[in-house]
Amino acid sequence: MSTGNGASTPDPVAAHIAALSDALHGPLRAKSRMIQEIRDGLTDTVEAHTRDGVPYEQAALLAVREFGTPEELVPSCQRELTIAQTRRTALSVTLTVPFLIACWHLIWTSGQDWQLQQTAQLVAVQLAAVAAVATLLAGAALASTGALARRLRTPQRLPLAVAWAGTTACVAMVVAMVALAVVSPLATNWPVVTLAAMVTALLHGMVASSARACRRCARLPVG
Repeated sequence: MSTGNGASTPDPVAAHIAALSDALHGPLRAKSRMIQEIRDGLTDTVEAHTRDGVPYEQAALLAVREFGTPEELVPSCQRELTIAQTRRTALSVTLTVPFLIACWHLIWTSGQDWQLQQTAQLVAVQLAAVAAVATLLAGAALASTGALARRLRTPQRLPLAVAWAGTTACVAMVVAMVALAVVSPLATNWPVVTLAAMVTALLHGMVASSARACRRCARLPVG
């Protein structure tokens, strides 16, 4: 789009979408779907105005004005993305921590080395304690951000609580990895112990990334 003096001006719809995209944070798929829905709505509104004979630039400005400025839309949009990220983090904790507990229990019961049995038992107890707290928080998060969210407002501090539950689970995983690295050379079933350490490292990366994103979302203002 160009002005009379030859200088180009940004398309109002594209500028609006870019501003929203830069301001919002959350799960990539949920954010992309939200941005696409807003873009489609703006495009339909612009087309409706142009069919009525309004020039494109003026139609685009009207459409943006009708939808609201990015500053007006961001709080409500961010609330949806924060809820989506909270649910994702809650699910990652409730799915990974019990699985790891089962792994440590298997090593504990099948290991023949006294050091390995003691280490696996200690790790299992630590993860069980984390799982108990994390599961309660995750269950509350999934319940309050699911069907109940239509009737009850999501507790303000719940996303941050779930984020720190995920972070605590990550700390327990690091402790587990260090313990396994120390004990592995002494274990008769060291291939199993090494595999468990690798799985722990992989799951740690997944949960840590989700918890970090959840902490970021939880600190953003929502409507």
